[in-house]
Amino acid sequence: MNIFNEKESNVKSYCNRFPVVFTSAKGCWLTTDKGERYIDFLAGAGSLNYGHNNDIMKQALLDYITNDGLTHGLDMHTEAKAAFLTALRNHIFEPRNLDYKVQFTGPTGTNAVEAAMKLARKVTGRANIVTFTNGFHGCTYGALAATGNQHHRGGSGMPLTGTSRLPYEGYAGIDGLALFEAMLNDNSSGLDKPAAVLLETLQGEGGLNVASNEWLQRLSKICKDNGVLVIVDDIQAGCGRTGTFFSFEPSGIKPDMVTLSKSIGGYGLPMALVLLKPELDKWSPGEHNGTFRGNNHAFITATTAIENYWQNDDFEQHIAARSQQVTKTIERVLKRFPSLFVRAKGRGMMQGIECKRPEFASDIADHCFENGMIIETAGPDDEVVKFFSPLTISESELEKGLHIFEQAAEHVSNAATRKAS
Repeated sequence: MNIFNEKESNVKSYCNRFPVVFTSAKGCWLTTDKGERYIDFLAGAGSLNYGHNNDIMKQALLDYITNDGLTHGLDMHTEAKAAFLTALRNHIFEPRNLDYKVQFTGPTGTNAVEAAMKLARKVTGRANIVTFTNGFHGCTYGALAATGNQHHRGGSGMPLTGTSRLPYEGYAGIDGLALFEAMLNDNSSGLDKPAAVLLETLQGEGGLNVASNEWLQRLSKICKDNGVLVIVDDIQAGCGRTGTFFSFEPSGIKPDMVTLSKSIGGYGLPMALVLLKPELDKWSPGEHNGTFRGNNHAFITATTAIENYWQNDDFEQHIAARSQQVTKTIERVLKRFPSLFVRAKGRGMMQGIECKRPEFASDIADHCFENGMIIETAGPDDEVVKFFSPLTISESELEKGLHIFEQAAEHVSNAATRKAS
């Protein structure tokens, strides 16, 4: 551990909460250098929807490497990229009646967000981007301007400009869409007509806030009526996390652009995309680029993920069953420990439970770690315990993790009762 304290920057965060050295991982399990095993309810913050070292993807990657397939190719044509685009078209776009061009950006989510914002401004000739309270879109300058979290915004070192913020659904009891529509139609509102709105349909870091289908449909109509583009940031909520491949599918909307990263690479390998309607593809060659936009290893595992998990609805049914397991546990502990918890948050395998005090959430996460589970908190004050296991988790493994959580809640409840008395 000394080498980490000696040489690694203070910007590190997850390891502060989980101060162990991991040596291997499989499925939903992590193993340390001391042989301790932890069930993983963090899943790379959504980068490991298919689990650690998924056997199917690992074999495909090993075969590709053994045959000296290209590792790095900038944006040159490769068989690996062709296979990925074909799988994406055949198994994701066409069954959902979606028609998108695919832009490969630098391999992080924030780069995809930057590219989408730049393209929206380029296409419309307008600079302003409307974002929403509690949204999180990344920590590079443009994406950070669209992010609400003050802790992250405080690291910018300079003013964050180019965005306007509106209330997300349910925020402070305000009808943010009525406000948005009124401001768009009032020449004295002070709102510069935006190029686009940028939103998560289910806010991850912001506390698992869910936009209803009706709200999303209403927002989409307002934008269409006013010539404003809709960008859905599906970096954390996409690739099956909410139960469908895209989080916006139940609403029926068809965003103008979608950003994907995290689990799109399948194996946890870096990869990020902007999906854009063909008429928006106004880029000049190389106008937005990145040295590592051609990660062929990620193309291989991404293709394998799509072909093995998204050719039919079996995986969606599995996610639905596991989601119901999580929901039942949350409903039970809400009744058992009314002094600890406020309400359920999220949907699918992106659920959580809001605590009455942030320290309750922190204490629960700490107790889970002491008993063999990695779990994180989310929300403006880290008041939400966030259930984020791999989607491939089995019924029995998920039950084990949920049992550890419920025991932790009981421990914290008892401690709070003793302290109060």
